[in-house]
Amino acid sequence: MIWIRSKPVKQRRAAVIKVITVIVTMALIYLAITGRLHWLGVLIAAVLPFMRKLLPLIIRFLPFLKHLYNQKQAGQKTAGNHSEVQTSMIRMTLDHDSGVMYGTVLTGPMQGRELGDLGEQEFIELLSQCRQQDAESARLLEAYLDKRFGDSWREDDPGQQSSQQQPSKASGAMSREEAYSILGLPSGADEQTIIDAHRRLMQKLHPDRGGSDYLAAKINQAKDLLLNS
Repeated sequence: MIWIRSKPVKQRRAAVIKVITVIVTMALIYLAITGRLHWLGVLIAAVLPFMRKLLPLIIRFLPFLKHLYNQKQAGQKTAGNHSEVQTSMIRMTLDHDSGVMYGTVLTGPMQGRELGDLGEQEFIELLSQCRQQDAESARLLEAYLDKRFGDSWREDDPGQQSSQQQPSKASGAMSREEAYSILGLPSGADEQTIIDAHRRLMQKLHPDRGGSDYLAAKINQAKDLLLNS
């Protein structure tokens, strides 16, 4: 339109919005008068002239609304939808939705560090510490490395030979609370819920599906404990 082209470049966008607003408003009013528009359209037509003033305010609040939405989604994903395995040196969490594993170092020089923040050399040092102090922690860390890097990390593992000689099955006593935590279930879950949770986790972590022998053994141990005691 000539009127829009006559405007300075910086004002053309605002002019286009104004023209569109006027056209839409007139169309809605016409449809309302002729009885072709639902009452909701009349309400929209009444509000439309004010939208230009409200739009900047809405845009200003969008980041806040997005933050609230993300918090809600995160709550829905994590509530009762993750498994946790803890040893004396490492706490590991598996997100059931994404299949991603997260871990935290509980003791030693790297205490409080997230596994996702460690570099290659730090992983080797941590694995060496675990092998010296707690075999269960070493197997759990190896399961994390297998899940995250596949077999490639083993090429740089100085203790690879001794690691392969260790049994991969889960060892040590397990409490009922730990079993529920491993399966991602609340205490007192019924038998069918336990069976279903075990099946879902094995589909993600079975060795034949790229999972870990150690974690699969822990999941089986948790199911057997809850169903047979």
